[in-house]
Amino acid sequence: MAESIDTFNSLLTFAVENGASDIHIKSDKAAMLRLNGGLQSVDMDPLSGEMVRDFIETTCPDQFIENWHDDNQIDYSYSLDSLGRFRVNGFYQRGTISMVFRYIKDRPPTFDELNLESETLVQLCRHKEGIILVCGATGSGKSSCLACMLNWINHNMDKHIVTLEDPIEFTYTDVKSVFNQREVGIDSPSFELGMKAVLRQDPDIILIGELRDHDTFTTALAAAETGHLVFGTLHSSNAQQAVQRLFEFFPADQQENMRRQIASALKAIISQRLIPDLDGHGRIPAQEIFIVDSMGRRIIEEGKFEKIGSVIDSGSKESGSKSFNADLYRLIKAGMISKEDGLAFSPNAKALEMNLKGIFLSNGSFVG
Repeated sequence: MAESIDTFNSLLTFAVENGASDIHIKSDKAAMLRLNGGLQSVDMDPLSGEMVRDFIETTCPDQFIENWHDDNQIDYSYSLDSLGRFRVNGFYQRGTISMVFRYIKDRPPTFDELNLESETLVQLCRHKEGIILVCGATGSGKSSCLACMLNWINHNMDKHIVTLEDPIEFTYTDVKSVFNQREVGIDSPSFELGMKAVLRQDPDIILIGELRDHDTFTTALAAAETGHLVFGTLHSSNAQQAVQRLFEFFPADQQENMRRQIASALKAIISQRLIPDLDGHGRIPAQEIFIVDSMGRRIIEEGKFEKIGSVIDSGSKESGSKSFNADLYRLIKAGMISKEDGLAFSPNAKALEMNLKGIFLSNGSFVG
């Protein structure tokens, strides 16, 4: 058993030293590392199914062992001294055990470290109430973006911040703010019960690891309506899809009645994608930002979700809304990403090509 732990610790150390974001394990196979978005095999002896099982059953919290045996899948965090923390997912496939580790740096990043434009994000951090969502596919840097915003708040504002995560990713040292971080399954039996309890814990800001169901979202909505600022993540590719997903938490006959309530609570949706950097040594976030101003609230209240994209496209510097193309344009012009990658990741490559040639809408806004 100790041999399994030592082998995995050596593998995790090797992965981090080589810049891997994820480590993929299949029983009786060599490990695979995700480097700059791609997968590469590690030159090593295969890891037996017994070694993988030993690692999970030795390192997962005692509270989760029964779930592992009953459900054949498990999520938890694993810490390695001097290296950092990993989000661990263990599961069975075709009768054998597999695992995926996601490396999480303990120290939250800064806006500069993530190459993010900070002006609009800082303004969002100053909100006293409402819901701010960070959206994107798995592995698009949602948690890093949220950690960056909470890190700014911690250094600049005196707030009580309660996080509810599954598992905890970034950890924070109190500076100006006070953090209480709760892990589902260890500190709270479920997201639902954790969210009900958090409203009795005098929070100013609440971070929900993921808005995943009706009960979690309705509690977040209630928190926003009673003077709390709620941050959360959602799996969606853009703001329009995110808004539509929020309404899918409710039965069809309730959705129309929820429009005004959601439009009032929602302050912004940040959608993010990671683009290979120009040197090929990493990835840089590109963001779409939908600031829910008076026009944004109106189209949500009217259920005209298809207009969200055009509202973002016409967003001005004053409103803070920004299209993916606008951010891709910024990254290309700054020499951070290649034109080819920018066009490949653009939701409207023809429009971005026009922007790069100096062609914009009549009001100077980006197209697409």
